[in-house]
Amino acid sequence: DAEVQRLYPCLVDSASLIGGIQIQGRATIGGNLCNAAPSGDSIPSLIVLGATANVVGPNGTRVVPVEDFCTGPRRNSLQDGELLVSMHIPAPKKGFGANFLRFIPRNEMDIAIANSATSVQLDAAGKIVSARIAIGSVAPTVVFARDASNLLAGKEANETSITEAAEATKASATPINDMRGTVAQRIHLVGVLTARSLRSAIERAREG
Repeated sequence: DAEVQRLYPCLVDSASLIGGIQIQGRATIGGNLCNAAPSGDSIPSLIVLGATANVVGPNGTRVVPVEDFCTGPRRNSLQDGELLVSMHIPAPKKGFGANFLRFIPRNEMDIAIANSATSVQLDAAGKIVSARIAIGSVAPTVVFARDASNLLAGKEANETSITEAAEATKASATPINDMRGTVAQRIHLVGVLTARSLRSAIERAREG
């Protein structure tokens, strides 16, 4: 959808990487969220875009921030009889930019060793008003790195700030060793991906 591509390129970044063409033609972003995989590629993007999940069930409706939706590996906050019926993503303001990146062992249809999404809101002078950083495949759920995000508020959008935030993001990672990667590799990748993603998010924010 041309309007989605224009307003939410970060969501396109992640959606275009999930599965193969058949999966992309039939699956939904909501399904990827409900699956609640720690490596879910759309979830970091949804978090940094400030998305909320609209849930309906026997007791009525409720709204859940995406960063609170996943409660564990393949577990989510839906109660008995509840359904995720839609999601809301706020319209971006002028000076907003976001980006998603992942690292995988091969180019297609693989699970991320680590991924990172970032967003920034710049003021008229180009300074960072606020930022959001989310990382996946490095904890039991996708992590909203609040402390690292808050570090960027009020800072210049430069390499010093980017490096500081990327290093701080690594503290939010609590990965395990498995067949796809080691703890040390994943923590290193979180820093690298977050820095690269922030550079792209800032560039998109400047482009408007």
